[in-house]
Amino acid sequence: MTNSEASTDRPAATARSKEPSLFGELSAEFAGTLILILFGVGVVAQVVTTPDGSKGAYDSIAWSWGFGVMLGVYVAGRISGAHLNPAVTLALAVYDGFPWRKVGPFVLAQTLGAFVAALIVRVTYADKIRAVDPTLTESKGIFSTFPADPVSIPTAFLDQIVGTAILVFVIMALVHPRNKGPLANMTPFMIGILVVGIGMAWGANAGYAINPARDFGPRLASWITGYDGAWVTGDGTPYWWLPIIAPLIGGLVGGGLFKLLIDRYIPAEDAPQEVGRV
Repeated sequence: MTNSEASTDRPAATARSKEPSLFGELSAEFAGTLILILFGVGVVAQVVTTPDGSKGAYDSIAWSWGFGVMLGVYVAGRISGAHLNPAVTLALAVYDGFPWRKVGPFVLAQTLGAFVAALIVRVTYADKIRAVDPTLTESKGIFSTFPADPVSIPTAFLDQIVGTAILVFVIMALVHPRNKGPLANMTPFMIGILVVGIGMAWGANAGYAINPARDFGPRLASWITGYDGAWVTGDGTPYWWLPIIAPLIGGLVGGGLFKLLIDRYIPAEDAPQEVGRV
């Protein structure tokens, strides 16, 4: 390497070592959430538009949502921390020092990523959707969540609080620097497994949105592309607000419980190791 090459390389290395800009973080949140929704909404579209079950069922939906979260976190994690969820962003701002000035921009980037991804799924699956649901009245669950019959609105609200609380509680445990989380960059994989578990255990009541951006972005995309009933349940009850408000509350509950039950008891990094403690 010549001296001129060395002098050319040094500024680039210095630039790469800098913290990402806010625009870079927002770009990562957009891209990570887009990947999440491409896999999540995409698998629901595949299952719904293949009524004979040959292209999957509920288990494939749960696994693909988990894969989407895992891959989205791998995409965005190094740049933005890969919140990909306004409930996570809010909980980190309240309990973990995430800057409040970034909360609104992060939420907007996440919602926009979910919206664009849902539009991609909507256009790509348009022919199959029309084939199984010409009036666009029975397939709106591809894009957004609704309570299952006979689940009431209060039960769905509680369900979303519980599911999101579990999500945020475990995420905070996995990423805590003193809690011996997963090694070798396995945290995104474990967060994906967490989402699979929530889907398999907490999906019956209201579809486990557990993420306001995941629900509102695709709901808006479906509405502007012909789903007139996107904002209401089958009986006309307004529902769009519930997967926004309840997960935000759930994130605060989960984050608060983590702080109360776990965080304050985690030993300092330089604490002496106790015999028998892993």
